[in-house]
Amino acid sequence: MENTIYLDIETLPTRRQDIIDRVAADIQPPASIKKPETLVRWEETERPGAIKKAVEKTSFDPAAGQICTIAWAVGGGEIVAAHDETGEGEALVLQSFFDAVFQSRASQFVGHYISGFDLRFILCRAVVLGVSIPSLIPRDPKPWEKTVFDTMVAWSGSRGTISLDNLCQALGIEGKGDVDGSMVAGLWEAGEHEAIIEYCKDDVAKVRAIHKRFQAVGF
Repeated sequence: MENTIYLDIETLPTRRQDIIDRVAADIQPPASIKKPETLVRWEETERPGAIKKAVEKTSFDPAAGQICTIAWAVGGGEIVAAHDETGEGEALVLQSFFDAVFQSRASQFVGHYISGFDLRFILCRAVVLGVSIPSLIPRDPKPWEKTVFDTMVAWSGSRGTISLDNLCQALGIEGKGDVDGSMVAGLWEAGEHEAIIEYCKDDVAKVRAIHKRFQAVGF
């Protein structure tokens, strides 16, 4: 386990006005609305909320959203985190994580849905920001590779899903507290940075506990 890195990331929606404008331009009224007065009412009452929801979804898109937090632990070591409080320090967050990967000579990355989200998001954001990626990080992570242990895939298979909280409940591991991923952007805007950091670190602790359970039965 000395060369295993447990990790989790938290992401934010885009803060770039040009992307927000492009997202807003794509929001159109339902085709079923024909009457001019109904269109006006939709523009006034429905469109702002539709735009807000669409912008929030950019937190899942590395071409638009950004990473605010990466938490990790090397083997059984301390869980640490790099966090961006200003929206301008994402490159430093990535570099801190990459330095830890290099120093640990990581041979395996463990996380929940990391093969489908976390590692891909990290790689793409590094490309956007021009941050050099350590060769130890798999460029096209597949859940069945020995360099990656994806706890979601290990439980549900390559086509199934399970939330981290539900998996914790199944294994008798304490689940999430008062914070969940949908709250991260709001907490960040409110300046509740420590809450985000602790939430991300807590997910790393849960992933490590889950991984140990799999290891204990020779999975």
